[in-house]
Amino acid sequence: MDMQFAAYFQERWAKYLPGAELPICYYYTDRVAEADQRDSENVERCLIGNLGRVRAGHAFVYAANTPGCAGGKRFTGYVQTLRPNFDYFLSCGIPGKMEGERYKKTPELAAATLQKFPAFDAPAKYLVFKRWDKLTADEQPLAVIFTAAGDVLSALFTLANYDVADEHGVIAPMGSGCASIISYPYREAQAAAPRPVLGMFDVSARPCMPPDMLTFTVPLKRFEAMAHNMDESFFITHSWQLVRDRLPQA
Repeated sequence: MDMQFAAYFQERWAKYLPGAELPICYYYTDRVAEADQRDSENVERCLIGNLGRVRAGHAFVYAANTPGCAGGKRFTGYVQTLRPNFDYFLSCGIPGKMEGERYKKTPELAAATLQKFPAFDAPAKYLVFKRWDKLTADEQPLAVIFTAAGDVLSALFTLANYDVADEHGVIAPMGSGCASIISYPYREAQAAAPRPVLGMFDVSARPCMPPDMLTFTVPLKRFEAMAHNMDESFFITHSWQLVRDRLPQA
């Protein structure tokens, strides 16, 4: 991470959104510092449930052999296949054999949706999550994850659309919680014009999240441009001051 840029963003975040929590980040790597390995704890089967400790300042190290759900493995790139009858699992289930989540009306609709969501191969052995202020100079995040409620999300959404003409400057694709912060941002990071992903609408993952918060995940390339726009954007207007004044203070 460019530590000068890290400090640049953090100063503006504190100025324009005082009290709002810092984002967390993740990166793939084949080597993990011993201190991060010691600090990491797998406290929940759902990957999302382990990110609360990251928001509090701890590291979380994830890999193919980390205990957890199969979806988490696939949507982080460590497994490319899905469980048998996953289209039934997402929809109506199979009486006497499998309860369905009923996120899609029919297995056929679930299968068609899954065909649009190709698997990818994790580019390294480990996936490391750390809070923004815990990153070191030799750690380059792939994406930045904000966990926020309405007022902060409105700021991030508006900032992401500040320098683009596309009305879809932010996307909110349907998917699991881990897909919304890993798979989709990973794919966006490869694009010429990467877009932030609004997520954590997954009902199954919601119990692992604060009830009033969603995620806003930004590929680093896009995030750098957003941060450099802060000082000339709506953040310097009276309109934002009215919102800023009601933000909960840390």
